[in-house]
Amino acid sequence: MVIAGQFPHLTFAFGLMGNIVSFMVFLSPLPTFYKVYKKKSTTGFQSIPYVVGLFSAMLWIYYALLKGNAMLLITINSVGIVIQTFYLCVFVFYAPKKNKMESLKLIMLFIVIGFGLIVLLTQLLTKGVQRGVIVGWVCLVFALCVFVAPLGVLRQVIKTKSVEYMPILLTLALTLSAVMWFFYGLFLGDFNIAIPNTLGFTFGIIQIILYFVYKNKKPVIEDKIAEFKEKMSKADEPPRVPEVKDQHSIDIALNAFIRAENAQNPHGVAVVRSPIVANNTIEVPA
Repeated sequence: MVIAGQFPHLTFAFGLMGNIVSFMVFLSPLPTFYKVYKKKSTTGFQSIPYVVGLFSAMLWIYYALLKGNAMLLITINSVGIVIQTFYLCVFVFYAPKKNKMESLKLIMLFIVIGFGLIVLLTQLLTKGVQRGVIVGWVCLVFALCVFVAPLGVLRQVIKTKSVEYMPILLTLALTLSAVMWFFYGLFLGDFNIAIPNTLGFTFGIIQIILYFVYKNKKPVIEDKIAEFKEKMSKADEPPRVPEVKDQHSIDIALNAFIRAENAQNPHGVAVVRSPIVANNTIEVPA
């Protein structure tokens, strides 16, 4: 990059601000783990964000050590390793047996196998500057994948017209962090740092715009639930029986009918109980 190394003070300033904002982002899951501690259970939570966070921090430290002249990248990711390890320890301690085994498998896959293979292969198969270039590309691709992940949240927001699952403060912090690290990478002359954060900044702006577009709209799911409840209430209504408005008129008509029948049948019954009018006995003289 043309401006690489020309503005050391700006490079340090953006790197320092990036450290501060990223540190706040690392601390953002603390309320979640306080809930885990209070409930003594991780039910409803997943460990993969913290495994990915730990893997990413280790990867960036390895890249910074190979590259050199990136102390601010080392400092924040060292803090990230400590915090993410703490989160994972708490998660594994309180997780049910099934979730605990899944978390340990993820740690084994990302940290032991994934990171171990990257270090081993780059140390054995590459030398000098080439080693840093390859690890830089690995960091770049992985960072792009991490920044693309929120697309699922964007699709859900548009589909449901609800921002319930889009924490706006965290989104703002991540967007600001992407801005800081973009300029740090730009002034440092490192496109492996700058390019992924360009994507992070772009997606962050899109999320913020969607938040303000949909924050006051009624979610689609609520409309569907209301419609479903209305249909169910109509289906559960018992069939309406026509009300008898003039019971006296019916009794008179029924008495006249029975007298006429008895007049034609002098040996008829003395008492007739009507099955139509409940609890109504009509006595007819023999």
